Amino acid sequence: MTTSVPHLSALPLERPKGCPFDPPAELGTLRDEHPLVRLTFPDGHEGWLATGHAIVRAILADSRFSARQELMHSPLPGAAAMKEMPPAVPGMFIRMDGAEHARYRKLLTGKFTVRRMRLLTERVEQVATEYLDAMERQGTSADLVTAFAQPIPAMMICELLGVPYEDHEFFRRNVLPLNMPDAPAEEQDAAVKALGDYLYKLILAKRAEPTDDILGELTTTDLTDEELTGIAFLLLGAGLDTTANMLALGTFALLQHPDQLAAVREDPERVEGAIEELLRYLAILHTGARTALEDVEIGGQLVKAGEAVALSGMAANRDPLKFPDPDRLDVRRNAAGHGSFGHGVHQCLGQQLARVQMKVAFTGLLARFPKLRLAVPAGEIPMRTDSDIYGVYALPVAWD
Repeated sequence: MTTSVPHLSALPLERPKGCPFDPPAELGTLRDEHPLVRLTFPDGHEGWLATGHAIVRAILADSRFSARQELMHSPLPGAAAMKEMPPAVPGMFIRMDGAEHARYRKLLTGKFTVRRMRLLTERVEQVATEYLDAMERQGTSADLVTAFAQPIPAMMICELLGVPYEDHEFFRRNVLPLNMPDAPAEEQDAAVKALGDYLYKLILAKRAEPTDDILGELTTTDLTDEELTGIAFLLLGAGLDTTANMLALGTFALLQHPDQLAAVREDPERVEGAIEELLRYLAILHTGARTALEDVEIGGQLVKAGEAVALSGMAANRDPLKFPDPDRLDVRRNAAGHGSFGHGVHQCLGQQLARVQMKVAFTGLLARFPKLRLAVPAGEIPMRTDSDIYGVYALPVAWD
C-alpha cells in the first residue's frame, strides 16, 4: 500500500563537520524514517532514493530493475547537463542487463575466483614489502597515499591485465576526472579518449603477440577489439582507485580509533574481519542507481516503469536494522551482508582481489610500523569530497 513520503529536491551530500568517516546525517534520518523517498535528479527526472539496507539489497537482486546505461539517471550534481545517456560501449558490462551482461561476465568470472586471487597473495606480499622498505629508507614520515596505498593496487591490476606498470600514472591521471562529477565535460571527454586510444593499441599488440595475463587470454575468445577495450577500460578504472582509497581511508579510520587498532594488533587473525567492518563503515562509493523496467511495488511504494532509484550504499551500511550500533567502528563485528561490493548479478568481480590486497597491505603496514601515527592533525587531512569515490587526497603519517 502506497504511503506519503518526503520529496527531496537534491541528493544529500554534505558530511557532518569533524566526522570524516560518517555519511551525510540527512541520509541516516531518512533511512530510519522513510527508507524509500521521492528524489528530483539533477537532470529533472522524478525518481526515488533508497537508503534502507533491505530495500537497497532487494532492488539490486531484482531483474525488474535495470543497470542499462541508456536508462540511467545519475543523482550526482555533475549529471545535470546529461539529459540522455547513450548505451554502454561494447565491453562495459556493468551497464548492461540479461544475456548481454551475462556473456561478458561469464568470460571474466573464472579469472577472478577466490582461489586464483589467493594464489596472488605471495606476489602482493612482495610488492607490499618493496614499498614498505622504501618508506622505511626515506626516513620516519611519508604520505601514505603516494608511498603505499596507490602503488600496490596499481601494480597488481597492471600485472593482472598485462599493462606496463610504468604507465600506471597515465591511467591514474586520466581515471581521476572520470570519478569527479564536477569535472568539466571537455576534461572528462579528453580522459576517455586518451584511455580508449591507449587500450585499443594495447589490445592490438596483444592480438599480434599474446601475453600471459587476463587481456592476453581474452584475445583468444570471440570478443572484438572494441569489446576488449571496453573491458580493459572498466577493469583498470575499477582496480586503480577503489582499493587505494580503502587502504588510505581505512588506515586513517584505524588511527582515529586506537582501541580498534589495538584490537587488530593484538590478534592479527582479526584483520580479515576488520577489513569487512572497514568496508561497511566507510562505504567509499557514494551512490549507485537502477531504473524500473516495469511497475514495481517495494517498501510500501509503487515505483513506476522508467523511474530511476538512487541507491545509497553508505546509508544502507549504517542501517541499525541490519547492524546494531552501526555508527561505531567495531572490528570484532560480523559485518557480513554489507553492500560495499554490491549485490546480485552485478556484484563486484574484483572483490576477492581487493580483499587479498587489503589483508596483505594492512597486515604488513601495522607490523612494520608499530608506532604509526598521523603526522598532522586529523582536521588537516584533505578529504576527497568532490569525487564519486570517497577517500583522502593525502595521508601524512609518521613513525619512530
